[in-house]
Amino acid sequence: DQSKWIMIVKSFNPDAVDVSQIADETNPDGVEEMVGAVEADAFDELYESLKAAVDDASMNSEVELFKGDGYTFITFQDNVFFDGDSSVIKQDGMNVLAQFASILSGVKDSVKEIQVLGHTAQADPVIPNNPENDRVLSCERAARVAAFIQQRTEVSPDKIVPMGYGQFRPVAPFDTPENRAKNRRVELLITKSDAVEHSLEEYYQMMNRTSE
Repeated sequence: DQSKWIMIVKSFNPDAVDVSQIADETNPDGVEEMVGAVEADAFDELYESLKAAVDDASMNSEVELFKGDGYTFITFQDNVFFDGDSSVIKQDGMNVLAQFASILSGVKDSVKEIQVLGHTAQADPVIPNNPENDRVLSCERAARVAAFIQQRTEVSPDKIVPMGYGQFRPVAPFDTPENRAKNRRVELLITKSDAVEHSLEEYYQMMNRTSE
């Protein structure tokens, strides 16, 4: 936090009378800008910290991470967090989310927004899901993940935004059980405070171009 960084700055400027003098001598815009720069650098390392948490939890096959310019995108297969047709977070999901929430606290001031995106799959390839069940389930799942993160992170609650898309943002066809499993997912889109904002479709396109 800022008090710790002030102590670090003082250690490099032992002759300064107070913090304002340190700010004047080292940075004309003050210590807050210095702290912000350090947090911005930390945001750029966010992907590596989150990936280490996934590795520690042995969830590489269930969790995919992608780092882009000013954002980190995470996809959790639905079995990480939920049983079928349930919105109750499982213990394994809680464990990895708790680690993520703690890591996010370290870059809380440089986070613009954490979007929690809930998705379902069309159970029958030719018959759409019941709209009420489909929409409610995806929203409930996104809301529960968002609430869990909020309770365990220092990121401001107004930056944590849950959204339910139902079956309408698929990443694969609904033709096989394997493809339907890909569509049943929860995603976290974490954007940096000074990053250019894109639509969800644009983020998907950028990730696809990079992976090709």
